[in-house]
Amino acid sequence: MPVTHNAALGRYELETEHGVAVAVYRQQGDRLIFTHTEVPPLDEGRGIGTQLVREALDDTHRRGFKIVPACSFVVDFVRRYPEYADA
Repeated sequence: MPVTHNAALGRYELETEHGVAVAVYRQQGDRLIFTHTEVPPLDEGRGIGTQLVREALDDTHRRGFKIVPACSFVVDFVRRYPEYADA
């Protein structure tokens, strides 16, 4: 399942069999502030949120932006994978 960047809505998306998982951000200069992550309830606990956030943050870095975690899921992800922390 590929993660896609929906710039018009300011989010990354991952289609699942139960809906769309999203990682929502807002851009502030050279930073993307990740404000909300949501996975369809029937897909929780299957690693979809982790896949979504990992690919979203990888793309954020490839595009030259810094990551600012502002939702609890992204905060926890960056704590577990400090290579994504942009101090």
